[in-house]
Amino acid sequence: MKRVCVTGAGGFIGHHLVTFLKERGYWVRGVDLKYPEYTDVDADEFELLDLRRWDAALQATRGVEQVYALAADMGGMGYISTHHAEILHTNSLINLHTIEAARVHGVQRYLYSSSACIYPEYRQTETDVVPLKESDAYPAQPQDAYGWEKLFSELLCSYYAGEHPMETRIVRFHNIYGPYGTYDGGREKAPAALCRKVALAEDGGSIEIWGDGEQTRSFCYIDDCVEGIYRIMQSDVGEPLNLGTDEMVSIKELARVVAEVAGKRDIGLEHVRGPQGVRGRNSDNSLLREVLGWEPTTSLHDGLRPTYQWIEKRLTSGERS
Repeated sequence: MKRVCVTGAGGFIGHHLVTFLKERGYWVRGVDLKYPEYTDVDADEFELLDLRRWDAALQATRGVEQVYALAADMGGMGYISTHHAEILHTNSLINLHTIEAARVHGVQRYLYSSSACIYPEYRQTETDVVPLKESDAYPAQPQDAYGWEKLFSELLCSYYAGEHPMETRIVRFHNIYGPYGTYDGGREKAPAALCRKVALAEDGGSIEIWGDGEQTRSFCYIDDCVEGIYRIMQSDVGEPLNLGTDEMVSIKELARVVAEVAGKRDIGLEHVRGPQGVRGRNSDNSLLREVLGWEPTTSLHDGLRPTYQWIEKRLTSGERS
């Protein structure tokens, strides 16, 4: 039985990944500052550790063959656009300590969870954006500290793989969503936030969206995400790989699909000021298809249905976080 560690196992992607790995027969240690908020712990061991500390990173990575490094201070645009210093400081410490601790313990393979936020602003100035290829990362100009920290940590992984007997894998997430993720409180991302707003709206009512709603993104369902993480970890590819869909929609269109899934009629959009991020972003999956023979297949409509149903049930049952 292969022994692995998942950091960030109390978070959205992390706890889904723990479940995925357990179903495939792995022994899993989960590590985070907190337990999963909406589900039970599936890990064989779950340790509450602060990976900003070197001793904690050493404890987390002991006795395992692989590390899935998902731990990070993060959130939606409302959070990452206003906490630059905190994010850069916290995540840099986490990643510096975790990868070095993995090296000390002789970990064989290390997967780092990066983000589409590493891509340069100058390639994302139009809504009808050209899909982003992995090679588009340089010359570098991420929008926020979150993107700079992710890009720095990608380089860190590449250097470790080049100078030590540990293979690294790098996955660039493109807007992951699904059930059992944060949907209120300020750290939620657009799909969850819109699901919450539509669930609370009456037919003929309206919801607020930030900006004109024309900004574009692609969104990847959580089941595709964890399968992609696993496939990338097992692959022979040490270079960064996009993990997302190429189904680009505007935020207004995203709101329309949520309302359709919810069965709500005549939901209006009230445009308010708020952080919008880059004007347009989409994933180019050419390299992913080439090296894995696979890519995410869940449509936005099919992924939003269980996401909305879970959030609506939370709200109507009085289980709001």
